[in-house]
Amino acid sequence: MVWLVLVGIGLLAGSIGSLVGLGGGIIIVPSLLFLGTSTDIIDELTPQVAVGVSTVIMIFTGLSSTLSYMKHKVVDYKAGLIFFIGSAPGGIIGAYVNKNLDVEAFSLYFGIFMVLMALVLLVKGRLKPMVFKPGTGKVVKTYKNKNGQVSSYGYYPLVAILIALVVGFSSGLFGIGGGSLMVPVMILMFFFPPHMAVATSMFMVFLSSITNSITHISLGNVNWPYAFALIPGAWFGAKLGAFINTRLKSTSLENMLKIVLIIIGLRLIYQGITG
Repeated sequence: MVWLVLVGIGLLAGSIGSLVGLGGGIIIVPSLLFLGTSTDIIDELTPQVAVGVSTVIMIFTGLSSTLSYMKHKVVDYKAGLIFFIGSAPGGIIGAYVNKNLDVEAFSLYFGIFMVLMALVLLVKGRLKPMVFKPGTGKVVKTYKNKNGQVSSYGYYPLVAILIALVVGFSSGLFGIGGGSLMVPVMILMFFFPPHMAVATSMFMVFLSSITNSITHISLGNVNWPYAFALIPGAWFGAKLGAFINTRLKSTSLENMLKIVLIIIGLRLIYQGITG
């Protein structure tokens, strides 16, 4: 029973994470915390262990989805590596800050973060994009989609690294992979085409999850039996999410995700306040 539930969570997290570039931690962390505190399915976990397990799983989610997106040539490897330069140290710092949080504080902060993340996703689809303007020192690239439409995007490397540092910190602190913030940033600030933003985000998630996992493993924050149970579902879920991404619009699923994030976030905030 335990293994089936965890495989199912991994499949859902991998699918949604790969489809919209969020990494999957937003599903894994609250699911483990809920199952551990409100059911008898799994043993109760500390927030630190839930995050540690999540970061390990996102290595496989990120790798699986990146391999799938590589076939469609929508991964910007240079941009992913630049983002990783910022996200790697940010993730390590976030992981160490995480160990000082108690359950109530973690639930409150994580809940607020999830609600804000849902609002970011909501705003992302409603804002009118600014006009792309090439500039001195800006990395400028073009992308041609399968319909032959050409679009330009670009970023200042230093700005990208600083933003990725903040994203990496959030990733290490909450075990969310960083894509939940990086995808909207890439689309709204750097003018990435949505499909490329998602694919590049998953590449960054793969790299940053390795460094985050090493930190959490060294801190003893990984429950390996639960991690091994989640990995198969996350691996195949990531492939499924990438498959759907390249063929269908993700608007409906994103809307569902926003609602789920808000509901879970408010619930965690309530738990953090009431103790």
